[in-house]
Amino acid sequence: MYSRDVVLDALRHAENMGVGLVIVRFHERLLEHVVADGGGLRDYSFSVHSGVGVEVYSGGGRGFYFTSDLSREGLKAAVERAYSMARVSRPSFKPSLVDGWRGSFRSGFRVDPFSVEPKVKVDMVLDVNRESSSREGVSSAVTRLGFEKDYRCVVTSEGVEAESLTILSGFSHTVVAKHAGTYERVGDSKSLVGGFETIESMDLRAFAEEVDGLALKAVTAKTAPPGSYEAVIDNDIVGVLIHEALGHASEGDHVVAGSSVISGKIGESIAGSEVTIVDEGLVEGGYPVYFDDEGVVKRKTLIVERGVLKSYLTSRAVAPEVGLELTGNGRAQGYSNEPIVRQTNYYIEAGGWSVEELFEGLNGVYLKGKGMVGGGQVDTSNGVFTFTVGPSYIVKNGEPLELVRGVAITGNILELLKNITGVGRDLKLETSVFGGCGKGGQMVRVGLGGPHVRVKRVIVGGT
Repeated sequence: MYSRDVVLDALRHAENMGVGLVIVRFHERLLEHVVADGGGLRDYSFSVHSGVGVEVYSGGGRGFYFTSDLSREGLKAAVERAYSMARVSRPSFKPSLVDGWRGSFRSGFRVDPFSVEPKVKVDMVLDVNRESSSREGVSSAVTRLGFEKDYRCVVTSEGVEAESLTILSGFSHTVVAKHAGTYERVGDSKSLVGGFETIESMDLRAFAEEVDGLALKAVTAKTAPPGSYEAVIDNDIVGVLIHEALGHASEGDHVVAGSSVISGKIGESIAGSEVTIVDEGLVEGGYPVYFDDEGVVKRKTLIVERGVLKSYLTSRAVAPEVGLELTGNGRAQGYSNEPIVRQTNYYIEAGGWSVEELFEGLNGVYLKGKGMVGGGQVDTSNGVFTFTVGPSYIVKNGEPLELVRGVAITGNILELLKNITGVGRDLKLETSVFGGCGKGGQMVRVGLGGPHVRVKRVIVGGT
């Protein structure tokens, strides 16, 4: 890890220049991926990225500059260039400030995955992939291991000194099944905050076998009859829907730009009375965000309370624009990226229903995310969405009876939220080392999920 003394030295140089608010951020990320395909090793990659980003607010202007030159001279030059950019930029920024604080955070792990020999990881992936590839009915199989070590140190002219270290480990398996000229692609992954011990604790063969089994069942299933259905939606689909269709719309920069369906709706009812939605940095199963990349503590932010819109997500630049407090959502992919408003772990809070109660008397569909491969489209300005989901079930008299494949759902997020009639107690969040949330050309890790919910009406189509 890199000593924060040099970052503090860069900060002192900025303060001696008499600039305004200064944020100096060091970031180092290690990534390792192992990929097997068709019984052979397709890719093994390892990368390290490290450097410093400097953000300066001065005289109403804002400047950002980054460097991978970690010498004292290189960092001073970055400070001076960021300051020069702030001085010539249009005076339009009055950033929110915070009181100085100090903190050091580290996610728990026992075995650093980057200390484990590559051959051990390659053999694990090949072993699972070869077994899957030889399974009758499986046309192709891709198996992955992924590891990330993310270290961040943020210091500011307000007296903030914060650092964090997070290790993320994950396993992924995707197959294509073939039957009578029909192909069905199904995948699943599991990532945990922790070291190599999290991978060793998984039964990787059983995980892959379950994915294969779902694909082999789905490829022989019928497609869902298109139409309007009452539905129970599982944790995975709820997480994707809330994140993509409402989460992005609640990001303050979208609100300022006029590209949010919930712009100007604070205080209004936008969801069913059982729906409470939050964005939280630390939650079981999610990705830990102790503080954002502007040195602001990530607090639990209440977005929707019992159906009523309460707040948006903000950064230092956006908070004054929307007249709200800082929420700790100024996040950047890496040292070379400027922080922008991003979600952390965004979810519907648990309700009072058991999953069994949600199904009582239902004649409709059970929409499931397991096996989902692909994505969808969302227009944050009007809330319209389209998503593909995993193999799902037709439900009759409360019983999921018939598996269906090729399911897609479409609708308007505010209509869907208002149609929620029951929220389950089974809150579950997950994160992924294989992807994240994309926005503005940047990708950050997030947590997705929620409880099961029951919805009066959702439009189902085919893919």
